[in-house]
Amino acid sequence: MALFRKRPAGKPGEWYYCLEHRAVEEGPQCRAADRMGPYATREEAARAMETARERDEAWREDPRWRDDE
Repeated sequence: MALFRKRPAGKPGEWYYCLEHRAVEEGPQCRAADRMGPYATREEAARAMETARERDEAWREDPRWRDDE
């Protein structure tokens, strides 16, 4: 019996987007390094990559983070 068993952290009812499988998953199915979330709904998790792109773009356009000025 292993003393330290590695299990994905999270709770059933939370939604994640798995980067490895490119799929929405409920609860802790994949390791934390391979998933985004948790999200409150399946739909939010399904939009994870789009949300990340939108946030990246907003960050790039934010004048507080511009080094070229």
